[in-house]
Amino acid sequence: MLFVDGAWRRGEGAQIPVENPATGEVLGHIACATPAEIDAAVSAARKAFGPWSRLAPVERSKALHRLGEAIAMHADDMARTLTLEQGKPLNEARGEILKLAEACHFYAEEAARVHGEIVPNATTDIDSLVVREPIGVVGAITPWNYPAELIGWKLCGALAAGCTIVIKPAELTPFTALAIARMVEAAGIPAGVVNVVTGPGSKVGQALVEHPDVDKIAFTGSSAVGLRIQQSCSTVKRLSLELGGNCPLVVTASADIDAAVKGAARRSFRNMGQICIAINRIYVQRAVADDFTAKLGRAADALVIGNGIDMPDADVGAMASAEPLAKTQDHLADALSKGARLVAGGSAPQGEAFARGHFFRPTVLADCTHDMKVMTEETFGPLVGVMAYDGLDEAIDLANDTPYGLASYLYARDMDEVRYASARLDYGNVAVNNVDAGIMNAPYGGRKQSGVGYEHGREGMLEYMNFKHVRIRYGEPKAR
Repeated sequence: MLFVDGAWRRGEGAQIPVENPATGEVLGHIACATPAEIDAAVSAARKAFGPWSRLAPVERSKALHRLGEAIAMHADDMARTLTLEQGKPLNEARGEILKLAEACHFYAEEAARVHGEIVPNATTDIDSLVVREPIGVVGAITPWNYPAELIGWKLCGALAAGCTIVIKPAELTPFTALAIARMVEAAGIPAGVVNVVTGPGSKVGQALVEHPDVDKIAFTGSSAVGLRIQQSCSTVKRLSLELGGNCPLVVTASADIDAAVKGAARRSFRNMGQICIAINRIYVQRAVADDFTAKLGRAADALVIGNGIDMPDADVGAMASAEPLAKTQDHLADALSKGARLVAGGSAPQGEAFARGHFFRPTVLADCTHDMKVMTEETFGPLVGVMAYDGLDEAIDLANDTPYGLASYLYARDMDEVRYASARLDYGNVAVNNVDAGIMNAPYGGRKQSGVGYEHGREGMLEYMNFKHVRIRYGEPKAR
């Protein structure tokens, strides 16, 4: 099904199966939206843009609050849909749905705070007004790893600003996007403001990129695809690109090692490492490297793996598809062939429950070097490499030795080390003594090949706005 102009329509394009990654079972099929259907969705968004953008901001705010309430009310059902098609445990999926609802409420409040400013001129008879206006029609192309939350960041920021949107979800996880569209319908958001079209990114996503009536593309995904989007726009468009990570963790000898291990286990393996801000590589000061690595290995081995539906409180579930699993296995084999030491994991879990799904044990490698893929490429799977270092400058240089710059992590109790390292880590997000690099009320974005633009925070809404300078000269009023 497609959601276009406030109505559900059966897609006319080729049918694409959607599988449960934990069992291999086909959950259903989606249609590859045809060019005519994509045009219809963009046309509906264009038609709805005028009335929606002129709506009083407080009314857009109310609509987003209604959407957040509807999503929270149906969180259990939406979470089940998400787990079935993505693989993460049900409790974690429910948490993601509630974060989507949180995004609705956050941007509902921001919608009523679209402030401009008055800029002084050289003379007192002129005012320069700087006002903010919505860009127009947004094409949102979203990934499979967080199929609710990453739609929400774009959807809510765009709607708060006064834009309309056409969403193209990943073909691995389309049913979560369609469930969100049902909540849009339930919230009474006007027809055409939100549209959902399904199909492969190479066809449907690319059609949005090239569409002359799409004013902005908001994309989350790989750096390679982001670069292709940037290069293939047929008209000048605003772009928000949240791309790859390959994120480092630096642990100094002053760190609380147990806290660092707990943080590393969570951020390396949550969602089976399938997250842009996952810790991919760890640099530990030599004096504490053996202790840290042994404890991280035990923490990884202790994580409970299961089918996310049958074991809602499992620590990790299935990987989303065969592709990220194969990449994880390739990076593991590459590291072992070059001298890395296996500390934990390294294989699929045993048992009938795992036989047909894309499962892999959380894996820790020691004695890693920058000759290995695990330390220089984004794995996007449950694999992390550990490397010892001697001086803090060495660790910072190794952490920055990457084309990416999304998020980095540091554990240290010496405040001189904290100040020195956090100022020199070349990343858009630096988390110190915690592993939550992104929060809803602060800007989230990368540097270098990790993208352009910001999500989260007030900045996440301003990405969907143009600035207009209105310069007014006043005369003397007539005598009264």
